[in-house]
Amino acid sequence: YAVNRHLLFRKGKAIELMATFNHSLEYILEWWKQLVGESEGKKGKGIFPASVQYTGDLHSLGQWVQEGKRNVFETFLLIRKSNQSIEIPRVINAKDGLDYLEGKSLDFVNDKAYKGSAAAHLEGGVPSMAITLKERSAYSLGQLFYFFERAVAMTAYLSDLNPFDQPG
Repeated sequence: YAVNRHLLFRKGKAIELMATFNHSLEYILEWWKQLVGESEGKKGKGIFPASVQYTGDLHSLGQWVQEGKRNVFETFLLIRKSNQSIEIPRVINAKDGLDYLEGKSLDFVNDKAYKGSAAAHLEGGVPSMAITLKERSAYSLGQLFYFFERAVAMTAYLSDLNPFDQPG
C-alpha cells in the first residue's frame, strides 16, 4: 500500500480519495485524513487526503472521479461482513423497478455498487486499491489503525519526509 501510494504520487496522482460504502467507517476516514495530512503535508510534498461515503457521494463526487482531472487515485475501505445484516423487504406494487433487490442484503447491494464504481472509475483512468476488513470489530479496527500508521510513515520516508514532526 505504501509503495503503491508513493509510485502513484510520483506519476502525478496527488490526491488519494479514501472511499467507503459503509457509513459506520465515517470517523475512521476522518482520522485517516488527519493522519495523512499532518504526516505527509510538508516541504511542498505529500499526498492530499480526501474521503467520500458512497453511495451517497457517487452522483456528485463520483462524476468528478470518473471524468474530472486525472490527478487522483482511489482506495476503497470495505468490510466483508457487517455486524448486522439488513435485508431489503418486499414492496407491494412497487413501481421503481427495484423489486429484483427484494430479499437481498445491503451488504450485497454495497458490494455490487463498489464493483461497478471501481470498474467505471478505472475505465475513466483512476487507479484504485481496496483494503478489506474481515469485520468491524475492535481487533480488526486496531489492526487497521496500525496498518495505516505504518504505511503513512513508510510513504513519508519514501518522499524524504519526517512523518513524526509537525513544523507547520
